[in-house]
Amino acid sequence: MAQINQQPELVREYWPRYRRRAIVALVGSQTLAVSGLVAGLVYFRLIEVENPMSLLLVGAAALAFVLIALLAFISLTRPLKIISDALTYTAGEQTTSTPPHLNNQLVKHTGLRPLLETIYRTGKEEKPSPTKQQASTKTTDGLTDAINQAYVGLALMDDQHHIIFANAHVPLQSAAPKDNPRLELEFYTDTSLDEWLAECEEKAVNAKKTWSRVVNKPAGAEGRKFYDIVASYHKGSKVPVSLVFVEKTEAYAPEDDDLNFIAFAAHELRGPVTVIRGYLDTLNDELQGTINLEQQELFLRLIVSANRLSSYINNILNSARYDRRHLQVHLVETTIADIYHSIADDMEMRASSQQRLLSIDLPAHLPSIAADPASIGEVLGNLIDNAVKYSSEGGVIRVSAEQKGNSLEVEVEDHGIGMPANVLSNLFHKFYRSHRSRETVAGTGIGLYISKAIVESHGGTMAVRSVEGSGSTFSFTLPLYASVADKLQKDGGDNRVLISNHSGSWIKNHGTMRG
Repeated sequence: MAQINQQPELVREYWPRYRRRAIVALVGSQTLAVSGLVAGLVYFRLIEVENPMSLLLVGAAALAFVLIALLAFISLTRPLKIISDALTYTAGEQTTSTPPHLNNQLVKHTGLRPLLETIYRTGKEEKPSPTKQQASTKTTDGLTDAINQAYVGLALMDDQHHIIFANAHVPLQSAAPKDNPRLELEFYTDTSLDEWLAECEEKAVNAKKTWSRVVNKPAGAEGRKFYDIVASYHKGSKVPVSLVFVEKTEAYAPEDDDLNFIAFAAHELRGPVTVIRGYLDTLNDELQGTINLEQQELFLRLIVSANRLSSYINNILNSARYDRRHLQVHLVETTIADIYHSIADDMEMRASSQQRLLSIDLPAHLPSIAADPASIGEVLGNLIDNAVKYSSEGGVIRVSAEQKGNSLEVEVEDHGIGMPANVLSNLFHKFYRSHRSRETVAGTGIGLYISKAIVESHGGTMAVRSVEGSGSTFSFTLPLYASVADKLQKDGGDNRVLISNHSGSWIKNHGTMRG
């Protein structure tokens, strides 16, 4: 006798079979019910068979009953469909249906989440033998001890971003319940961990992200620490999120203190500079008509320089607050040509004193931008000053701009010494200076940090391209005024309506840093 190989019944076949049977039973029962109702109405002569209108009304009523029943069927059997899809997924069978997500609105509305969690958890559970279980427990205990003894923090998260493991070096909120620990971190100037994880769930399968100089507490708080953090994300894994924390307080805290000192010094300078500006304005008014045109021009240059110095002091104070996302500037409609014109004399003087040449290509037909003129003037001044410092005698520094979509991109290009690739990823950090630049060029290492803070507070981005020995090109973008006019007019020019986070990316093969 030939043997018949009986195929196992698949989980995914249950729902289509049940749905067909249920619909047949539903339509059949409704048809019988309507037929019985019509027969009763005819028998008691409540309707006349010869009357077409009566038959039409009966038919419409019958169709309505069937449609209402089908809608009720679909609504009432949705939970069963969700459970069937979840069981098919955990059984490992191929299906065109997407496994239901725990955060789905329908799942929450129908109260199915606890059932789905049980199904998914049960489907993934392994049941090792007692011997394997004992060996696994010993290995896990030893591994946990080793991780807790390490000098780095390690935290693991599940697919709901709940911490399922954290060793002693992970910064956790002391007020959080023990059964639901939470990270104690302040992401002031970069995409936060929660924002990054949300992006990963939407767009990525595997991803990695690094943060530098993340603090656990605000400035001045006791127990404030700095961390470099590396996060890994693997969609669908049993432990999709892993975080490694490297404490760098000894390295970063002195720099933070330095910036606080600079901010304190700038604050002390603000008073005398304000007095100087006041006296210059008064003298300029009182001496009108008694000095010649050349002397008037000198007075105007002094007033412009004093005003610029005052704006620089304000920007230094702002940069200290930038770590707390409080850098505020007032945006108005202006042009990049007008902004450069306000600093042109100083820039020409800096370049000529170092035997450099400036090539300015800022066409008048470029559209207007939304900017704080003094702040963007400082950005241009910083970039041109850097180009003067790091280019060769007789070198040409080119300043240009062009429209790109809803933004204006400004470039400052030199043909000087350039930078090696390993410098670019740290270039916009405050107080960062490469070993070579510390030896050959004076500076504080804060100019690019402040410039990036100003640009991002305008809703723009900053980037650098460089090849060692061939020069560097710094660029930044600013929004066209027409693209943000409605927002700015509504909020009185407040830049907070444009601020967004920009996480820098360094492209090694191209010598490029975008941030």
